[in-house]
Amino acid sequence: MPKPSAHEALIYLMVVTSASDREMNDAELAHIGDSVQSWPIFMDYDSSHLVEAARDCQKLLQEEGGLDKVFGMVLESVPLHLHDTAYAAAVEVAVVDREMRLEERRVLERLRSWLAIDADTARAIEISAKARHRTLT
Repeated sequence: MPKPSAHEALIYLMVVTSASDREMNDAELAHIGDSVQSWPIFMDYDSSHLVEAARDCQKLLQEEGGLDKVFGMVLESVPLHLHDTAYAAAVEVAVVDREMRLEERRVLERLRSWLAIDADTARAIEISAKARHRTLT
């Protein structure tokens, strides 16, 4: 499989996070689509390729060592100055349903290590994502 573009690598991270608990729920899927449509990082990405990118990621995950392969591709595809954005994309998917499951936390911990995101940056991203997804009830 060819190396994904930086956009596709960000999508891979959102898919990996959503699939980490073996259940890609509607809220997470909708958030991935909304992010691709609205985040400035995806401004020059053709969103008609979103489903194809998600399928490519799912195929990779089914391979032996799939998660590490995906993380390796992300490292190759996403520039260093966007590693915090990559982590933020994954966190946003994890908190969209207002609960972060253990499996999602584990994936985020591994991703944080792969991307060399320091603890303070990770915490700030996580707190701000949780704040954005809170409701009054």
